Amino acid sequence: MKFFTPQGGLGKSDITEILNIAATGNLLTNSKQGEIASRDFISIYAARLVNTVRQGVNHPDNFEQPLTGLKIVVDAGNGAGGFYAKKVLQPLGADITGSQFLDPDGMFPNHIPNPENQEAMTSICQAVVNHQADFGIIFDTDVDRVAAVDHQGNELNRNRLIALISAIVLQEHPGSTVVTDSITSDGLTQFIEYLGGKHRRFKRGYKNVIEESMRLNDAGVESWLAIETSGHGAMKENYFLDDGAYLATKLLVELAKAKQQGKFLTDLIIDLKEPMVSKEFRLKIQVEDFKAYGNQIIARLQEFANSQSDWTVVPNNYEGVRISCNSPLEVGWFLLRLSLHDPVIPLNIESNVSQGVERIATRLLEFLQDFEALDLAAFQNIR
Repeated sequence: MKFFTPQGGLGKSDITEILNIAATGNLLTNSKQGEIASRDFISIYAARLVNTVRQGVNHPDNFEQPLTGLKIVVDAGNGAGGFYAKKVLQPLGADITGSQFLDPDGMFPNHIPNPENQEAMTSICQAVVNHQADFGIIFDTDVDRVAAVDHQGNELNRNRLIALISAIVLQEHPGSTVVTDSITSDGLTQFIEYLGGKHRRFKRGYKNVIEESMRLNDAGVESWLAIETSGHGAMKENYFLDDGAYLATKLLVELAKAKQQGKFLTDLIIDLKEPMVSKEFRLKIQVEDFKAYGNQIIARLQEFANSQSDWTVVPNNYEGVRISCNSPLEVGWFLLRLSLHDPVIPLNIESNVSQGVERIATRLLEFLQDFEALDLAAFQNIR
């Protein structure tokens, strides 16, 4: 269960307080009997999304159905997002032919409902191509994450998704700060700054990025978007809910506007520079106090990086250590950080040259071999 108020979601301290109240039994009581009422809330919610598109597009000839002429495929992965096709897209005039796995089924018989899962993304991309659709939308199980697919069947997730929604936000709120997690690319930073915005990389974890964006607003710094590369996106205008359906709805507004102008939605990110190669290695820590051991590795790596003439420690980093690799044979960066929950130390590497990731990983492997409790099996195929 997730708990939200107009001020946003409950944090760890709030949940702890609720648990303490339950544990002590100090519950509020009232002699007056309450009432139970049934509400079809999903229809109320869907109607709001429909109205958001109508108001956002403001079509001069077809206000009620501004998505007429667009074929949009939804893949709910048998999670909770199947309502979006019939309760949001169809009332707006969209052709939803090709939409798949809309009925909830907790056994998930077709694929994992996860926009980061390669099988799931391949499935929605293929559906868009097979049905010659204009757009594809894929949700995770509980619809707090989303990814999209363009008319050519290309994935719009991770840095691309962040760039798209950032471009939309910066049209509406020039100069806004976009808060993301720590593993976003240098090209994304350049893109956001090119559009006049500011990019603040923060810690992994959707609650972390949301709370940082809210903190910035409280401090007088405009921040209208907090988003993780996983597809968790929250907007100030939507009470900072990590609401995948709302994020998809914002994209649909721009899709319809682009169609009116004879353009494509992806024209918004034509200036986004993407890395040639991006890879994540997940290294297991094989000691009980894995956090202390992981922090020791990170501290030693920072010292090691400072001793390298072509590596630079990136300033203002809020998680692990991020290094810029300046050698012409590497041209990229890497981030070593502790997992939020698991005895794992993830390593993300990006490079803009062929074999750059392998060269960076090889140098890191030589450094990491000194740590006996670190499982380096993830490096097996880099040479």
